[in-house]
Formats: sequence, C-alpha cells, structure tokens
Amino acid sequence: MAEIFDGSADGDLVAPAPKLPVPPEVAEAVRTIIRWAGDDPTREGLLDTPERVARAWKEYCQGYGEDPAHHLSRVFEEVGGYDEIVLLKDIPFQSHCEHHMAPILGKASIAYLPKDHVVGISKLARVLHAFARRLQVQERLTAEVADCIWNGLKPVGVAVVIEASHACMTARGVRTPGVNMVTSRMMGVFRDDERSRQEVLKLMGY
Repeated sequence: MAEIFDGSADGDLVAPAPKLPVPPEVAEAVRTIIRWAGDDPTREGLLDTPERVARAWKEYCQGYGEDPAHHLSRVFEEVGGYDEIVLLKDIPFQSHCEHHMAPILGKASIAYLPKDHVVGISKLARVLHAFARRLQVQERLTAEVADCIWNGLKPVGVAVVIEASHACMTARGVRTPGVNMVTSRMMGVFRDDERSRQEVLKLMGY
C-alpha cells in the first residue's frame, strides 16, 4: 500500500521558507497609516497586516536588488543568418507609480533588430520586470528598458511600446477608469527609418 503524506509535521518533505524579518519601524509606519486612514491597527483583522504589507512591498520592489543588464550577458551567435526583427509581444507586467505608490498594470512589446547575435527571448521579459519592480513612471520605464537592450545587445534597432492603466488616475483623483497610457521609445533604425518603424509597429499591433 502506498504511503500517504497528510501534510502533518512528519509528512512534510519541504520546510516552508522562513519569513522575511520586518524591522519594527517599518511595521509601525504601516500601523500609523492604518490609524491615519481611520481604522484601528489593534483589531483582530489588522494585527498581522503591517508585517504582510511590509513583505509585500519588499516583493513589489525586488527589482532594486537586480541588475537588468545581467539578463543580456549571455547571447547566441549561431542564428542561421537571421537578421530580421525579433519581437516579444504583449508581455504583462505590474509596477507602482512613484507619486502615489499605486499599481500600474500593463503590457509591453519589446523588439530589436539583431546585428550578429540574439538573446534568449525570456531575457527581454526579465529586463522589463527588473525595471518594473521598482517605483516608476511609465515614461522612464519605457526608456530604461529600451536603453538597456540597446546598450546590452548593440543591435541595429530597438523598439519598446508600453500600454498601461494607472490606479493613481483610475481609483483616485480624476477617477477615470478604462483609460490606458501608451509610451514608446524607438532607437537606431526604428527611429531613423520610417519604413522600419512602421513595420515593427504593425507587428506589435499598433
């Protein structure tokens, strides 16, 4: 008869990861916000909230501990003479705006025209997420992703288009839901040559 593990202490095969310690001043800062918002941080439902919020923000902002350029350090030169556009389309991402620390939810399309080597396609998404997991403005995020790929791969051209919804606009202030912001950065041939720019935008769906 097969042995059944029931999740008890004797049956656990992998111990849960230890929780990230939260500095007392960080937890107290969250309690202060809760009080200022009008609630009681000592009530049962909020007792563990300060630590949860602190750990969540450490995860939201994990891009500060990451070097985006590192993801482009390994390239492949055996590409069979391929010299056309490489495009990773509609990559979902999440960030937070630096003005209100509100969520930014969007998608990015990243393209480059290789010169003599390519990079693994997942690395383009990793570059995006490394920058997005910081306090951001969309314009800077767009530029940072494009500049990183341009400097890291030395391609003929780079094109980045980001489309996102900003909770600082949809959930507060002007409170206008259903509105997306679109930003782009074109470099190299995609900036200098109209036909190339139109080709990559068409492939992205714009």
